[in-house]
Amino acid sequence: MKPLSSNQPIGIFDSGIGGLTIAKEVVRQLPQESIVYFGDTAHLPYGDKSTAAIQAYSVKIAHLLLQQRCKLILIACNSAASAAYELVKEYVGKQALVIDVITPTISYLREHYANKTIGLIGTKQTVNSNVYKKKIDDLGLNIHLKSYATPLLATTIEEGFTNNLVIESLLQEYLSHAELREIDALVLACTHYPIIKHKIAEFYQHKLDIIDSSEIVAKAVRSQLEYYQLLNKTTPASKHFYVSDYTESFLAGTKLFFEEMLKLEHYPLWE
Repeated sequence: MKPLSSNQPIGIFDSGIGGLTIAKEVVRQLPQESIVYFGDTAHLPYGDKSTAAIQAYSVKIAHLLLQQRCKLILIACNSAASAAYELVKEYVGKQALVIDVITPTISYLREHYANKTIGLIGTKQTVNSNVYKKKIDDLGLNIHLKSYATPLLATTIEEGFTNNLVIESLLQEYLSHAELREIDALVLACTHYPIIKHKIAEFYQHKLDIIDSSEIVAKAVRSQLEYYQLLNKTTPASKHFYVSDYTESFLAGTKLFFEEMLKLEHYPLWE
């Protein structure tokens, strides 16, 4: 196996446009790095898929990103991270570094929220996996987690309903639930949710800490690359986007996030 090189790209994947919130922050913090993004739009949302299905998708995507010579693979999807992080790490081995969105967020909670009550919203897969609760309990810092599945949010955001009565009605229904009362902060445990972060903040009248993992995870990517001396300092940065199913909403999302015309390459996971 060839050693990793600093001029290799960063690979990022999610079920759709949600991971673009992470990708945008990675590009902002690491403008010299090239990225290869894969949106598995043919299978979104991952939140209502079985663990076995998500694992199959994730390994297949990891294979593609390894073919693109990625030095680091970022699982920019909480559902995929909860179901397939360990499996992807095992599959990738020493061919690339692997980071998920959950571990850096847990580290952030450890540093800032000891003895607090934290709310969390995410997909059914993420919430039912109990991965956040297990990791938080392992910290031993008396952090009380109150999780609630919000299964319709990711699909609604993916379809572009981010500034109308549909999303406001869903947020009213979900965030008013008894499980989310009396919390000190709210973790957005789906990378689609930062797209409507302002709506969530408005619901809480801007009086609650909203924990958006985008900046946290991008910092973790930088730290890993610094630790392994893999920060790119020579090769011009580029962006490549692959989708398993071409959608206008994803193309619109890339334009919105990166404010430039980007080409999507269709790459079906299975023919």
